Amino acid sequence: MILKVENLHVSVPGKGEVLKGVDLEVERSSVVAIMGPNGSGKSTLVNAIMGNETYEVLDGEIVFEGESILDLPTSERAKRGIFVSFQHPPEIEGVRYSSFLPMILSRYHPEDRTSIVKLRKRMVEVFESVGLGEEFVHRHINVGFSGGERKKSEIAQMLFVEPKLAILDEIDSGLDVDALKVVSRAINSLRERGTTFVMITHYPRILHHVEPDVVHVLVDGRISMSGGMDLAMRIEEEGYEVVTG
Repeated sequence: MILKVENLHVSVPGKGEVLKGVDLEVERSSVVAIMGPNGSGKSTLVNAIMGNETYEVLDGEIVFEGESILDLPTSERAKRGIFVSFQHPPEIEGVRYSSFLPMILSRYHPEDRTSIVKLRKRMVEVFESVGLGEEFVHRHINVGFSGGERKKSEIAQMLFVEPKLAILDEIDSGLDVDALKVVSRAINSLRERGTTFVMITHYPRILHHVEPDVVHVLVDGRISMSGGMDLAMRIEEEGYEVVTG
């Protein structure tokens, strides 16, 4: 098991307690989908796992590779091999991918001594693999990007660092059909190389391209139901009344 969340209670400023006792186990090299209606706590769970200080852990435990990470800062959690793709990636003026990506690679894989020439070639390859041209490598992070381009750049970063655990927060939102297929191929390629995925999604459409090993449904801060792809299909057909009604 790579990730275990036990009885997690999390408070958010202005909202009070959002997570009300989440239990989650993620097996290594698996794909776990977490679905749920708006406001159910999906993004709060992502931020808590990654150590966003705005989100206060009231109780519970987060264990990664057998060790508690609750007291670790976000940077250290990243060094352990956790990658998060956020629902709304921010613009970072003045920071180019060409300088940013080698820096984060050194955090995820400090033993890597690949030359800068080979790193630049690798950057271009991963960007082109998700439909972003070589010119994107030299642009400032997400500045002037469309919504779909931001999501693709997140996936390119993930491909570049090859994390142990990738948590994708609604990576499918804002993507057209073709972009969804590109992103799904990238996810499946890393899955084959052993990366574990936790995929947060409101709609199950990406799950038709990246089949999950297990589907959990988060409702009102708790996991209320678990199953396989059949559960995702029921939600697609009947809505969240399957678990709330």
